[in-house]
This record gives sequence, structure tokens and C-alpha cells, in this order.
Amino acid sequence: MSGEPPVVRRLHEVPAYLISPDDTVRLAELAGPKQGSSTSVFLEIWEPGGAQPLNSHPDSAEIFIVLSGQAQAHSDDDAVELSAGDVLVLQPGSEHRIVNTSETDKLFTITVMANDGGFAKLVTDGTPTALTPAEISALIS
Repeated sequence: MSGEPPVVRRLHEVPAYLISPDDTVRLAELAGPKQGSSTSVFLEIWEPGGAQPLNSHPDSAEIFIVLSGQAQAHSDDDAVELSAGDVLVLQPGSEHRIVNTSETDKLFTITVMANDGGFAKLVTDGTPTALTPAEISALIS
């Protein structure tokens, strides 16, 4: 027994962050080191046409569960199309990025990383933003 109580977070109370002020992807840390977890879990929201910069995580696979929207994922020399219901697994060390291919709709994913190498801290050191009521209701309606 750990002796630690369970952690419950309310989505409407969880802040989202922009890693850089001009980013078009916001991340909300749902679970991670601050909550006592060695695995980090994020809600990621891409603006229409948005993309994150090319990035890599040498010690962690990154798993994306596409909740809604359409995207193209690039990993090293490969590109794949994604839509709601897809699960994407990117291997440790791959250079990757995801592009929201819609010009009108946001892309929503749940992203899971074990051994995130400080990624959760990078996210929460970014610029805080709020999840909108429409974004929250898109997830829990």
C-alpha cells in the first residue's frame, strides 16, 4: 500500500499550455510527475491547420489516441493519415510531428508517454491557457 490518496482532477479545472507563445497546439497535463505518475498523459488540441514542430523523445514511445478530427502524422521518413478512433504509436527516438489537416475543425488526442524525459515540465513551464467550454463539452458530452 502506498498510503497516498487517489488523485482526481476535474477537466474544467485543468489548464492547457502553449509550449511556445506562437504554437498552434495546446496541451493539458492530465497526469504526470506532479500527480505522482511516472507516465505522462495529455489532452492535446490542434487548431485547424495547426502542427507542432518536429520533435523527438529518445527514451519514450509516444502514443496518440485520436478522439476527433483528421491529421497526417510524420515519423522519420513515413507519413500516415489519422482520424477519430485511430491509435498512433511513435517509437522512441523517431523524429515526428502531427499536422491537423482540417481547415475548419480542431484535432483532439489523448497522448501517453512513459519516461517522458522532462516533457511534462516543458509543457507546464509554457504559457497557460484555459480549455474552452466547447472543448470540454466535445470530450465529455
